[in-house]
Amino acid sequence: MMVQIPENRKYFRIGEASRIVGVEPYVLRYWESEFSQIRPQRADSNQRTYQKQDLETLIEIKRLLYEEKMTIEGARLRFKGDKPEKTTSPSPIIEEAKTELRQILKILG
Repeated sequence: MMVQIPENRKYFRIGEASRIVGVEPYVLRYWESEFSQIRPQRADSNQRTYQKQDLETLIEIKRLLYEEKMTIEGARLRFKGDKPEKTTSPSPIIEEAKTELRQILKILG
């Protein structure tokens, strides 16, 4: 997936940024709340303005989430330079839920 960011522009409004990145504006606003690396400036009109570096970060977040199928937390860790931890065993809560679901299936089956 190769995305072209216009070279002749310094700032991009949220609508333009969403078209370039390929996600809806509400997704960009959500990612802004989840990733500290995305901090668009505010224009006099209080509208978000993204710089080229912001768009590059957003494109990388999209790649991690949509292509590598990472979670928000996993992508956040990747940006911090950490590798997401792989848990070797599911949490006890998940195991308990699985057991209860099997019991329900047995009753229904």
